[in-house]
Amino acid sequence: MKRALLTLTMAVALTGLGSTATSADPLPSWADSDARNRIIDFVETVTTPGGDDYVTPAERIAVFDNDGTLWGEQPVYFQLIFAMDRLADLAQDDPSILTSDTLKAAAAGDLETVGKGGTDAILEVVNASHSGTSVAVFQQAVADWLAEARHPDTGLPYDQMTYQPMVELLRYLRDEGFKTYIVSGGGLHFMRAFAEDAYGIPPEQILGSYADSSYEVIDGAPVIVKSPGIAFIDDKAGKPVNIERTIGRRPIFAGGNSDGDFAMLEWTTAGDGPRLGLIVHHTDGEREYAYDRDSHIGRLNDGLDRGPELGWVIVNMAKDWNRIYTGAQ
Repeated sequence: MKRALLTLTMAVALTGLGSTATSADPLPSWADSDARNRIIDFVETVTTPGGDDYVTPAERIAVFDNDGTLWGEQPVYFQLIFAMDRLADLAQDDPSILTSDTLKAAAAGDLETVGKGGTDAILEVVNASHSGTSVAVFQQAVADWLAEARHPDTGLPYDQMTYQPMVELLRYLRDEGFKTYIVSGGGLHFMRAFAEDAYGIPPEQILGSYADSSYEVIDGAPVIVKSPGIAFIDDKAGKPVNIERTIGRRPIFAGGNSDGDFAMLEWTTAGDGPRLGLIVHHTDGEREYAYDRDSHIGRLNDGLDRGPELGWVIVNMAKDWNRIYTGAQ
């Protein structure tokens, strides 16, 4: 009899059926705060069968910006750093591709000069470093870069500068029957190279900006080739447009960090039934960066001014997160 009881006890422990499994904290890196409690209350409300605000799994769509929301974005967008590094590599084999002062500065790592050129200069660097290659070759270049490159301030690999609290939130939502998407101004093919490993979000659930592309047969092999030029910028009002076009359902949960995400959150939370908008407010100058209204990237005005009256959760990074990056304690 004792042996049978012991066997049963071990089986329960090994299969995770004990009380510790059901009481596990879904958001361990979040402080016990109003932000965390509101997230959990919302999720429990929409996933409790029989409740007045129950939402079927098919309608549990959650969308998130990437830069500044799921991983860092300072001192500049990580994709721009990749573009400059890749341009330098390409120029070693063919210096003739550096056809302007902007491209020469980018290949030399002169971020200040590139930045002074504004959006036009950035697009020139992106075009020169991203086009003329197949999607597969490009995404392998992104993977190789992520394996080697390090952030200038933290010294961490860029894919370890994902925000641990947000990775936990994505996992929690999926565990509760949500389908999670990235909707970002970042490049579609750039994000698809790492998002599944970093966030558990597969390539088909990544919405981003994209360039023109073409179908070609090269050396007998059919490939998709990235062309110069931007076909669609997935930012500001473009985000809800792209969600409607690609997903076909209005989300019930949306997360962002800047005014580039405002339209996505506004459209999400304006729908019928229970909905939640979340803004990551970068308030932690000690462990990360503190910026909002006057930042050169990730500027946040409308979200701070109007978010509270719209019922959005404003996450105070310094107070609401016990941990910042996945790659650092």
